[in-house]
Amino acid sequence: MTCWLQGVAVIWLEKYVLCVCVCLCVCVCVWAQADEYAGRNWRWSKIHTVLFWSDLLRTERKKELGYAHWKGQVLTADELHVLYEGIKLNNVNHYDYVLTGYTRDTSFLEMVVDIVQELKRANPNLVYVCDPVLGDHGSMYVPQNLYPVYKDKVVPVADIITPNQFEAELLTGKNISTEKDAVEVMDLLHNMGPDTVVITSSDLPPRLGDRFLVSLGSQRIVMPDGTSTTQRIRIEVPKVDAVFVGTGDLFAAMLLAWTHHYPTDLKTACEKTFSVMHHVIQRTISYAHEMAGPGRRPSPAQLELRMVQSKADIEDPAIVMEATVL
Repeated sequence: MTCWLQGVAVIWLEKYVLCVCVCLCVCVCVWAQADEYAGRNWRWSKIHTVLFWSDLLRTERKKELGYAHWKGQVLTADELHVLYEGIKLNNVNHYDYVLTGYTRDTSFLEMVVDIVQELKRANPNLVYVCDPVLGDHGSMYVPQNLYPVYKDKVVPVADIITPNQFEAELLTGKNISTEKDAVEVMDLLHNMGPDTVVITSSDLPPRLGDRFLVSLGSQRIVMPDGTSTTQRIRIEVPKVDAVFVGTGDLFAAMLLAWTHHYPTDLKTACEKTFSVMHHVIQRTISYAHEMAGPGRRPSPAQLELRMVQSKADIEDPAIVMEATVL
């Protein structure tokens, strides 16, 4: 199994991403990968399709795959440190972005913070994108001792975060019952450190009807004269009656890519990101139902995100999700 890979991408973009993340199986370049589904190469294929050099460090193997069996090793904080030291010894620790996701270990999370801080000292313009995976629907699915580490150490060094409503409430200590509450929670998160906050899903009442979910975003931009302005957006996305693995990971990777292309236009970046999600999920659902057959529920394997088949939509998505500026 290869846990560390040097990316192969279009050189002219010259942007480098360190992905410290869940890697569900062997990660190889999507063009050479026979097994082409998201559960096995979601960050690899996504980042490379949008033309970044990517270095990927495998950290966890998620149990929540839907499969009856899962095996593999979990990367420890010490092992992460050794890998990073190897990167430094080769003098290739020059990154424009760091992207992190699911982890269950406090020492590992603290090591990530140390690495991000060191990388930011070398490149003050580095952008750290963090999916603060804590839980959903009122309950945590990681150990509770991760919460203070995220709140006190991770979020303050992050530039972009993608919590769901539960995670945003947990990190700020404020409940979200109205759109006004959500704006206040995003402002609190801004004050903790990140310039860009996207609440990926919420329980707010959708204007388009019960078949939709409400997501919100906020971006604080410092102007050349030192003043700041904030753009806030709301976007409603269709609910889907299926369980997928990797959608949160895909979302964070997509938001990284599209905020790179639209660094001061959160509305467009979110429309691109959510539209990609829509296209990938719809293609996956169509395939899964076709494979399962009439009246049968698709299997976890059939519901693995159809990433390679969605390459064109990932690169240049038709905008089907439109955001409203608040």
